[in-house]
Amino acid sequence: MSTIYQAQPTFLHPLLALIFIHHTIAAAATTPALPPRCNTSNIMFSITFILCTIILVLVFSKLFDFLRTSSRKVYLVDFSCYKPQATMKCPDELMLDRLRRFITSYNEDTLNNMRDVCRASGLGPSTYVPKALLEEPPRPCLAGAREETQAVIFGVVDELLMVKARGVRVEEIGIVIVNCSIFCPVPSLCDMIVNRYKLKESVLSYDISGMGCSAGLYGIGFAKQLLQVHENSYALIVSTEGITENLYTGNEYSMIMSNCVFRVGGSAILLSNRPTDKEIAKYKLIHTVHTNIASSDPAYNCIFQDEDSKGHRGIRVTKDLLVEASNAIRANLAAVGLLILPESDMLLFSAHYLAKQFRTKKNYQPYTPNFKGAIDHFCPHVGGKPVLDSFQKTLKLSAKDMEAARMTLYTFGNTSSSSIWYELAYIEAKGRIKKGDRLWQIAYGSGFKCTSVIWRAIATVGKEESNPWSDEIDEFPICLDHFETLSYFAEHST
Repeated sequence: MSTIYQAQPTFLHPLLALIFIHHTIAAAATTPALPPRCNTSNIMFSITFILCTIILVLVFSKLFDFLRTSSRKVYLVDFSCYKPQATMKCPDELMLDRLRRFITSYNEDTLNNMRDVCRASGLGPSTYVPKALLEEPPRPCLAGAREETQAVIFGVVDELLMVKARGVRVEEIGIVIVNCSIFCPVPSLCDMIVNRYKLKESVLSYDISGMGCSAGLYGIGFAKQLLQVHENSYALIVSTEGITENLYTGNEYSMIMSNCVFRVGGSAILLSNRPTDKEIAKYKLIHTVHTNIASSDPAYNCIFQDEDSKGHRGIRVTKDLLVEASNAIRANLAAVGLLILPESDMLLFSAHYLAKQFRTKKNYQPYTPNFKGAIDHFCPHVGGKPVLDSFQKTLKLSAKDMEAARMTLYTFGNTSSSSIWYELAYIEAKGRIKKGDRLWQIAYGSGFKCTSVIWRAIATVGKEESNPWSDEIDEFPICLDHFETLSYFAEHST
């Protein structure tokens, strides 16, 4: 497992305390057995020394906080989300009927299984499907995929630069980062943006592929690092996922999930390190934390692009997904907690960690800090209903805390890495963002990876006509009790 704390003085960070604990325990495990009395004394000494170390590191981390503030501040000027045309809405039953008529490789069991997954997914009846898949017959080809991606990317970037951030000239954009996990055409999606908007020749452009639903926030952290060394610059980050070309046409249960929950969507975000942009920006970037547990084989394999026994390509989801997602999220939560929680909670977390390692308690229950005291708004990646249920339970969040995520899943489906921006747009449309509020975006995806970004609202955010929720926000929230309970993130047992 690797965890990256971006633009932080890591040599003085409180995380050193937990690293010290880890290595102390590892060393103890390799030490020859001692007499019981001596062993007990050593354990008590280790506990005392570790706790003193934690306190000392916390004190020094506060003393050196000015090192963090000396770095260039990064602001979120604005963002936009793609709102597909109404003609692209497609109820589940209509889509299943089209698949039955035009994709002859499906058998009835597969179609019935997809219907069951759809009923338990948390998606509403009117999510959006690519135009190429609405044609008769569907056109899941390269040309259709390119048309989908161009419509999404040009749509969100046009709105961002021509409506929301009209004061920014395209020639001022110095960094472009695009993430799309599976669809990777030549020329690249970055090149497509540079060509469309005629960006300057010196623009830094990066395509992020294969990183799943956490890639968008990883792009935010990457842009933050670049903005530390390129002064007076703007960074454009675009997040999307290609649906058209990745329709799975086989009959393996573990590979049908992507057909049932992924939908059309995308977002564009404009970051700046110009001090003067503080006056027009919505949010200030506070922390970015990236966790990668791909060194674990079950984590690495739980979401895997593959071919089935008949040669049909798709995304295989194994029964390990929820467990590995929980492992990645918990590791990320621990890192985020060290950045935003008060010292009292950090010490309590450390005490529980020690109790677990030395097994001083039977039936040990993991300690979850109360993040609601440090965070005002939560935007977890929507994933699917079972993932949101697990996240809510882990953090002990209320229905109100999860409202934006569940309404986003219901209305737009799983739009991969862009889903967290639809959630933020929902919270803004409800008029809930007040000056000084802290917002936590957390996304997780294949690898397995988990990324968190913490923002602080610079000013109270008012309602906007260009918000993707603006024409229907008064209809939400709605009751979702009718969805069935089905842990569809699992291999089918026959």
